[in-house]
Amino acid sequence: MTSTASPHRAGPAAPAPARPPAARKQARPRNRSLRGTGEGRMAALLLSPTLLVLALVIVYPLISAVHQSLYRTESGLDANGFVAEGESFVGLANYVDLFVGDSGERFLNAFSNTTFFTVTTVLLETVLGLALALAMNRAFRGRAFLRASILVPWAVPTAVSGLLWRWIFQSDGIANTLIGSEILWTAEGVASKVAVIVAEVWKTAPFIGLLVLAGMQVIPEEVYEAARIDGAGWWRQLAYITLPLVKPTLLVAVLFRMLDALRMFDLPFVLIGPGKESVETLSMLAWDESNQLRYGSASAFAVVLFLYVAAVAIVFVKVLGADVTGAKHLRLARKANRIQKAEATR
Repeated sequence: MTSTASPHRAGPAAPAPARPPAARKQARPRNRSLRGTGEGRMAALLLSPTLLVLALVIVYPLISAVHQSLYRTESGLDANGFVAEGESFVGLANYVDLFVGDSGERFLNAFSNTTFFTVTTVLLETVLGLALALAMNRAFRGRAFLRASILVPWAVPTAVSGLLWRWIFQSDGIANTLIGSEILWTAEGVASKVAVIVAEVWKTAPFIGLLVLAGMQVIPEEVYEAARIDGAGWWRQLAYITLPLVKPTLLVAVLFRMLDALRMFDLPFVLIGPGKESVETLSMLAWDESNQLRYGSASAFAVVLFLYVAAVAIVFVKVLGADVTGAKHLRLARKANRIQKAEATR
């Protein structure tokens, strides 16, 4: 006798159709793209106030300076015989005048002074700043006092620092008293260059020292312990551990200092004074031209200085590999993260 199954009795549930692998692979990139788009919009929204401020204080003055450099203020007689002044379009004439005549000689002198001060001061500051960082990185009694005292020159305003060193470099000042001579430090000549270099190095060497010290603090102590076990002395540790590991920080510090030194104005202006040929820089020259109401040539000087600073920054970033924005470090971190995920899925 055969029995029939009740129609109300439920049989085993049929398995849900499996989602094809291709569909799963397509869904993930779409979710990632949507998430990336949302994060990009949020980042743009958060950065918009900063970009607006930068456009107002950097982009607009730069465009205005380029526009002003194409004009020149000229005076003459109008149709009624009265003196009339106005601006006329001269194209690149203001830039051509930078290399010819008396204006050309003054520009080349200011350009050479700017380059000389930049190379000399940054080189001395790098050596002295590295020495200060090595001294502050060692463990000894009174290290906190040393670090605080090194900050003092950098914290002093540049104008105050210029007045301080002007008092030191007077004819009857401390400098001449110590060396037992009567040198006119604040007059024309090589002595004025030396005075500017000494004052600049004293003020800004702590900046490089503090940045390099921050880079040294990140180096693990285990690296030095392993080097000491292998018989490496202090010089070998400095050459093969400290300097290579603080190189990114040191390059960024040197780049910032070079960009600041190329725009040097206030220290030689206060210490030596305006109109001194031996210490006149491009910034001082642009200020003098604008003070004489020659805004076209002053804007041309400013544009050339901007291009000079931009060229130095590009060389440091592209050739020497100064990671200013941290993009290189971010790429390395992402690459390491991808490698870890790939190893975890094996």
